[in-house]
Amino acid sequence: MDDELESLLDLEQYSLGRDVKHASLLRGLNWLTSHHARNCLGYARILDATGQPPSGCSQLDEVPYLPVSLFKSTKLASVPDHEIFKVMTSSGTTTQVPSRVYLDVETARLQTRALSSIVTHYVGPRRRPMLIIDHPGVIADRRELTARGAGILGMLSFGRDHLYVLDDQMRIDRSGTQDWLERHAGEDLLVFGFTFMVWEYFRQQLTGAGVDLSRATLIHSGGWKKLTDARVDGATFRAGLKETFGLEDVHDFYGMVEQVGSVFFECPAGFLHPPNFAEVLIRDQASWEPVPMGSVGVIEVLSLLPRSYPGHALLTEDLGVAHGIDDCPCGRMGTRFRVIGRIAKSEIRGCSDTHERRA
Repeated sequence: MDDELESLLDLEQYSLGRDVKHASLLRGLNWLTSHHARNCLGYARILDATGQPPSGCSQLDEVPYLPVSLFKSTKLASVPDHEIFKVMTSSGTTTQVPSRVYLDVETARLQTRALSSIVTHYVGPRRRPMLIIDHPGVIADRRELTARGAGILGMLSFGRDHLYVLDDQMRIDRSGTQDWLERHAGEDLLVFGFTFMVWEYFRQQLTGAGVDLSRATLIHSGGWKKLTDARVDGATFRAGLKETFGLEDVHDFYGMVEQVGSVFFECPAGFLHPPNFAEVLIRDQASWEPVPMGSVGVIEVLSLLPRSYPGHALLTEDLGVAHGIDDCPCGRMGTRFRVIGRIAKSEIRGCSDTHERRA
């Protein structure tokens, strides 16, 4: 199993057709179900109570899944406490219970390697000067990180000469930012931030300042709820960044703390894509059966990465639509999909929907 995953990480991402990819994923997911059933008593009890087999599924939609909300109420770990290397927590408001995900060294290594294979596909292998649209306090405690902090920490290795452009009051250091931009004039840049913060704090405070980011690539995610409420959609977001900064190379991504590393990047055609080692299924809200292509349903995310906790098949709280497989105009293979929004009455939880200083 490990050798097969390593080979999937070595391949150029988005290069596998459906049949080859699904066969590989099915082998790996069956192995992970059996692994977690042996090593996580809580997970084994869930499988037993629901009558789901610990292995031997013949197709991806048969793999037992957990609701992502279960990680808020139940400790699910497939390694002993002394092997837990890091605890990841979801972001949310101060009144919400966060998810807690337990990582050992091997799972953390796989997540880092997987993220690298995805990001370098889009920005190349060379490390670029990097602007971070946040403040450094979000990664102060590296043993117990929020989703927001984990996102930043995961992206740091793809940049150099990092500059956090905000302080903990969400104010921009204008002179420091300008000095940094002058130092890297003419270079390709990398910018990372969470969607709402990029729009509300970075763009808003620098509108009219003459900042040129025409040679930058922006990677962003999270916080769409607030922007949607403010009537800012993806097209408006991209148009605003182009007008303010000349910034055109913009990539949203979909991901969650419960499956760090398995992120789904937006291609130039506007679709999200699972990498070689992950997949999405869309399920009907009433029957939980897979829906036809083009129909709205609840997003399920599958990943071969989680070793230290049973997070390999998770039913999210998001609605989405799969539009096709192996047929994207961008040329990438695999499923192409879009996220529509949250399930009704589902709590707001996102990397930047809230930004209390505890982050």
